[in-house]
Amino acid sequence: MHYLSQLLQLFCTFFLCIACFFQSFSQDYPYVYQTFRGTRIVNGHSVEVNDQGALTFWISHRFGPLSQGAEGLIGLDQATIRLGLDYGVTDWLMVGLGRSGLQRTYDTFAKARVLRQGREGGWPISVTWLSTAAVSTLNSEGIDFSDRVTYTHQLLIARKFGEAFSLQLMPTLLHRNLAAVDEKNDIYALGIAPRIQLNKMLAITAEYYLHLSDGLATDPADGFSLAVEIDTKGHVFQLSLSNARGMIERFFITETEGSWDSLDNIHLGFNITRDFRIGKRKRY
Repeated sequence: MHYLSQLLQLFCTFFLCIACFFQSFSQDYPYVYQTFRGTRIVNGHSVEVNDQGALTFWISHRFGPLSQGAEGLIGLDQATIRLGLDYGVTDWLMVGLGRSGLQRTYDTFAKARVLRQGREGGWPISVTWLSTAAVSTLNSEGIDFSDRVTYTHQLLIARKFGEAFSLQLMPTLLHRNLAAVDEKNDIYALGIAPRIQLNKMLAITAEYYLHLSDGLATDPADGFSLAVEIDTKGHVFQLSLSNARGMIERFFITETEGSWDSLDNIHLGFNITRDFRIGKRKRY
């Protein structure tokens, strides 16, 4: 386990070095703008990073199953929340932290933009590296801190096809420091996420995570989320339906309990963001 952790750290360092190398050279080609509107698609991350000095405050809710109907306000009586802060350290590096009510989980992440799609020439795709860590504090007595930590590493690969359509692929490695006897520490998955821009304010986004390994004792469902995105000045509001209640990788990749074949497994939710500027805006 220690050897694997060291290997993952070296792998992350390697990609961050690549990011530094590419970002140290300016290109003659203008970049495409907003492959995705925000730094997340629904639950998972997009290739986008905050501009330098930009701080984003996230409020995310996921409710109980829709099958609760009018009596349970279609699940609104069973809400779970995640609050988060994302900050642009540079124009290519972003860091963030958050706290989820689900299992009282704290999470942190770093995102590094490696490549950026050119508008007329240059790179045909955008590539961003993501590394996250999450620790659950619920019922943690007697369990070492390191055993409660989960790491996720993703390569986010996206292309914007014209002004109305974007597509992203997310090969994923999720590592749990502590796993059950009949489970594996490493879980592999592949995510796919399309986005369709309807007009200046409205877009439809979706994300689907396919399990590529059998390292879990239970057979979790593949996470699928669908959202309507409303873009207004100063913030983005997103209304979603998903079979995952958790809003970090550990939950929506490995702990999604049911598929979309029943209202018992579908949850209404929303994301809302508010952007702030720390320091002066860069002028070009």
